[in-house]
Amino acid sequence: MNITLLGAHNTETVNTRLSGLLIDGVLALDAGGLTSSLSLTRQKKLKGVLLTHQHYDHIRDLPALAINLYLAGATVNIYATLPVSEIITSYLFDGSIYPDYLKRPAENPTVKLTVLEPLKAEMIEGYNILPVPVSHSVPTVGYQVTSSDGKVIFYTADTGPGLTECWQQITPQLLIVEVTASNSFEKFGRESRHLTPNLLRQELIIFRELKGYLPRVVTVHMSPELEVEIRAELAVVAGELNTQIEPGYEGMEIDL
Repeated sequence: MNITLLGAHNTETVNTRLSGLLIDGVLALDAGGLTSSLSLTRQKKLKGVLLTHQHYDHIRDLPALAINLYLAGATVNIYATLPVSEIITSYLFDGSIYPDYLKRPAENPTVKLTVLEPLKAEMIEGYNILPVPVSHSVPTVGYQVTSSDGKVIFYTADTGPGLTECWQQITPQLLIVEVTASNSFEKFGRESRHLTPNLLRQELIIFRELKGYLPRVVTVHMSPELEVEIRAELAVVAGELNTQIEPGYEGMEIDL
């Protein structure tokens, strides 16, 4: 399994892109940096997009992707839980701010939307997909993705502390987890349901107690203004836990 980080930050600058990753060139998790990261040729190879929640930085590129595929005569399957699906149909593809590619062209719509149920595994494009609720300010799921050869990753998307129930559901070899802010923003993290390095440390300790191991950890969704502090603080956590924690970056590739 090849995983490429398309966006590893929570805001966009000339050097940073919004959230999202790509598995084996065909399955995207979140759509913050799809069209800003992928050529037209690579966009047309997408088979599915899994959405974790409704926040702008995770769905932004869906309209741009849709028009590119529409003009190319291609289609894409989008998967999301019911709350996210309702946002997509009511606001993003409602025909008012952008054409409704859920209905265009009429004979074979560019975007095909499928509703997923949390904690119900589905086979999607050859992968076993398990949506698992995480702790965020709006209904959010992370995704455990298992390939046909048994490689397993879990992507938390946006989450704050309180992941015990989530950890009980998963057994990843690679954990891609958000760390949005530095430790000085812990109050903000608790209130807005985001992680800091110290809050991540607490969640990883719980993971190890429950599962008996720690997977490889890659962090995403960093605030660019705080990245220097976040990286230094993550290095301290990695040393304390005697494990590998890597801050992600745009274009980072991981092979399992």
